[in-house]
Amino acid sequence: MEEVFMKILDQHQAILHKLCGLYRDTEADREDLFQEMVYHLWKAYPSFQGQAKISTWIYRIALNTALASFRKKRPSLLFPAELPQREVNLPEERDEQVGKLWNAIKKLKEIDRAIVSLYLDDLSYEQIAQIVGLSATNVGARLHRIKQKLKTLLSEK
Repeated sequence: MEEVFMKILDQHQAILHKLCGLYRDTEADREDLFQEMVYHLWKAYPSFQGQAKISTWIYRIALNTALASFRKKRPSLLFPAELPQREVNLPEERDEQVGKLWNAIKKLKEIDRAIVSLYLDDLSYEQIAQIVGLSATNVGARLHRIKQKLKTLLSEK
């Protein structure tokens, strides 16, 4: 069972990394969330019955883990005034546009971030609906509003 789970995790880890990037700002927080997602997937794996695609099941658990962690009460921590910054060298123009889009997506509500993330992964409205617990019609309406919001956010810059 462990071997099969690790193979599934290896094939679909990009889903987890993408969600971690959407819901956490620092590398350490993304790593923590990734580990928490894997833990919840491992706990739930024995009950996976194959009624949905494995990627849909992974999205649902990972997304619920990311959203649930926001609801937990966070302790107040004191940090040094300055933290070392990690430099990332990206190609200029295209990555600047992607970066602006990414920042705009991060400004959306939690559920809207999830919906647009799934949409950008080419999931159908029905698949998105199954993952986030909405109707396919509601997903379509929300996506329309999300696109309008993103246009507004991107034009503000």
